[in-house]
Amino acid sequence: MNRSSVYILEDRGLLYINGEETKKFLQNIITNNIENVSESRSCFSALLTPQGKYLYDFIIIKHKSGFFLDCEKEIIDDLYKQLNLYKLRSKVEILNLSNEFVVASLNKEKFLEIESSKNEEGFTIKFREDPILLDPRSKELGARLIINLEKLYLSLKKLGLEVSDVNEYYNLSHELGIPQINTRNLQDKIFGIECNFEELNGIDFRKGCYVGQENTARIKLKDKLNKRLFAIKVVDGELNSEEITFEDKNVGKLLINSKNPFALLKLENKKFNFDADLKCGDANIKAIKPIWV
Repeated sequence: MNRSSVYILEDRGLLYINGEETKKFLQNIITNNIENVSESRSCFSALLTPQGKYLYDFIIIKHKSGFFLDCEKEIIDDLYKQLNLYKLRSKVEILNLSNEFVVASLNKEKFLEIESSKNEEGFTIKFREDPILLDPRSKELGARLIINLEKLYLSLKKLGLEVSDVNEYYNLSHELGIPQINTRNLQDKIFGIECNFEELNGIDFRKGCYVGQENTARIKLKDKLNKRLFAIKVVDGELNSEEITFEDKNVGKLLINSKNPFALLKLENKKFNFDADLKCGDANIKAIKPIWV
């Protein structure tokens, strides 16, 4: 990321949740601890199936009397419906504000130039009354500005930022091992803990019950985590199969087949050999070592 670059993340959408029972509502269903979210601290979290499998992930940001949920725009309508199913009679209002607000990403060093900022994942400040936060998954992904569309370009001008090719941002996210595009392909196919949510600060194992907590805790406590989601790079050929092999043995499955692909790969003795030459259909591939290893 260039110091003066900013990336407009049009692939992201924003839900806004408020009401007097908002904290209780979210605390009962998400993987992270909403009590730790404040004006100065945002978090990464997820919604799982009752069996602990992946459904949705999002970043939670405190804003006024409620919370923004920053998620992939492609799944936002489904997430909205799912949250309303859980809401029942809770005194909570859920709004889709994707047409009014936008997410922009900027360089970590640029964020640290802003007054009152700190070099801590999830640390959140205000810039012209809008939240700006260091990504809670990894500081290397830079900072995120949540802002009304009408104010966007004036704020970018005041920060001295120029809009750059958003593919640069998503390529970096892929290199760091953090999927953000086509996450629908993970739904109900992979356990949340296999998505590396613990390493990306997305699970609080001390918060108590939430949807999918029982299986998530069991996998963790009984050391049953034998597969993980990794970014992969194509050395040559085409990805025209889901099966991934190493020396003719099945070692995983391609889940996100796109410009920035991801696969669920088996671990051996809790580790993975990132030097291994893997096959996926007609393609020779390698797993990319994520930032948290």
